[in-house]
Amino acid sequence: MMRMTMKDSLTNRTSENRPRLSFSLITDIVSFMKTLLKNAILFLILISASVHAQIEAGGAIKIAIQGVPAGEQARINGSYPVSEKGFITMWKIGTIKVLGSETDVLARKIEAAYRDAEIYTSPVIQIVADSGDNITVQMVTVGGKVRAPGPKPYRRGMTLYQAVMSAGGPTEFGAVNRISLFRNGKRYIYDLNKGEHKLLKLYPKDTVDIPQKTVFGN
Repeated sequence: MMRMTMKDSLTNRTSENRPRLSFSLITDIVSFMKTLLKNAILFLILISASVHAQIEAGGAIKIAIQGVPAGEQARINGSYPVSEKGFITMWKIGTIKVLGSETDVLARKIEAAYRDAEIYTSPVIQIVADSGDNITVQMVTVGGKVRAPGPKPYRRGMTLYQAVMSAGGPTEFGAVNRISLFRNGKRYIYDLNKGEHKLLKLYPKDTVDIPQKTVFGN
């Protein structure tokens, strides 16, 4: 008969007293991590969309500048009303048209204006919405047999595949081999199984529809 040593006894007691994670707790942790990941992805999408937002007349934009003397930052930093004709007036460089500009493009435009006027050599401009009324986020719409249908924020260079995946991807009933793309009143059919169709570039206001599979599974 094998004798149990004191060391073995202590080892068994330690093992018995060690806390164990229940299956329900593990499930809760996994669910929490999935929710956290989804929220992080949504946040990144919204940030990407806001960078490529377009400015409309009648609202306001907030401008901040770096890379210039601290005493002159106060002259430039602040909120700028956008006139009905789509212009703002800035210190030293005067009137600038902003209507229809994307915020990142406008920032580079203002930087160039200060450099060209030989006022600053390396200004860095940041532009954000002062209120939600002056910014229109460009969208595409994805519908049909996808997991999360509806309008989705458009990103420059967005492909057909990326748009479908932004809607959660196709369901098991989605026929990805005959996806409809509606653009400017016209309908186009694409097969997401083909590489060149996956990489098709979309444009703001495009509508993508994934139809239901037939009884033959296609």
